[in-house]
Amino acid sequence: MDMFLIPFYIQSASALAASSAPQLTRSKPASPPPCRRMSILNAKWNKILFITIVLVMFAVTTIASWMMPMDCRADGFPPPAGREGSTAISMDDPALVGWATGYENYEPGTHLDAAWETPEQAVGKASGTSYNVVSLGRGGRIILTFDPPIQNGEGWDFAVFENAFNDYHLELAYVEVSSNGIDFVRFDSVSLTPGPVSGYGSVDATLIDGLAGKYRQGFGTPFDLSDLSEKDAVQSGMVNISQITHVRIIDIVGDGSYPDSRGNPIYDPYPTYDSAGFDLDAIGVSNGAPYPDGGISNGEPALRPEEEGKEGFGGQSGCFIGAL
Repeated sequence: MDMFLIPFYIQSASALAASSAPQLTRSKPASPPPCRRMSILNAKWNKILFITIVLVMFAVTTIASWMMPMDCRADGFPPPAGREGSTAISMDDPALVGWATGYENYEPGTHLDAAWETPEQAVGKASGTSYNVVSLGRGGRIILTFDPPIQNGEGWDFAVFENAFNDYHLELAYVEVSSNGIDFVRFDSVSLTPGPVSGYGSVDATLIDGLAGKYRQGFGTPFDLSDLSEKDAVQSGMVNISQITHVRIIDIVGDGSYPDSRGNPIYDPYPTYDSAGFDLDAIGVSNGAPYPDGGISNGEPALRPEEEGKEGFGGQSGCFIGAL
């Protein structure tokens, strides 16, 4: 073979092989139809919107938790007697060194039978029963006196005892103190109950702070006079929190017309009759005692009622047998 023809044959063979091989081309993908493009676009925006909403909600709840008092950020305020973290004071607590020695200015409210207008029942030690009490009626009030005066010690200084039949039928009251019987200063309070409570309804103790009536009968709600140290009446010397001679209890009408210190409406069982309002058993004095550690050893927690009507018994009052 002529040596000059070899390159020609090689080139021809390569061309023939290339022409017989399948042609691989890279084609541009077809564009999706307009409706599909809109669907993809909407899905992306929906995802962005969802993420944005989640982030905003997280930011709002975080800021709200920062603004909330430390003692109600996690599990609310102290729970009922007998449960871990409760501040309930047993009427037999050895820290109690005295009780009210008298009363003044008993002003009963409405919807109250005369059988419960017994202010002398609030003097002396708590009975822990449903009957040895004085009822205040709707919006009623009473002042208990102390001789010797209540002193401001380390820890809680006195405890107010109500006669709630169980841990959930809680009738509430404001608490005020005075060192001269004329000028009074009120403890701050918080009520986070979200809405109205029927006459036989329930109140969650973990949503209540700074109000008397938080615990069931036989267990008092403690108050620390140091909590009043920044009040104007105390700063000015009108009230000496180291020499408290008078404690005033004012019933809260539970229809939401009475506010807490933040302006929130206060709800408790309403309406009640015959023995309406706060039922005061006693006020005990410690002059400064440490708060209970981990609950009350001799107080068993009551079961939450499964339905309305389980809190009380008899009559219409929700906590008494009408009138004796």
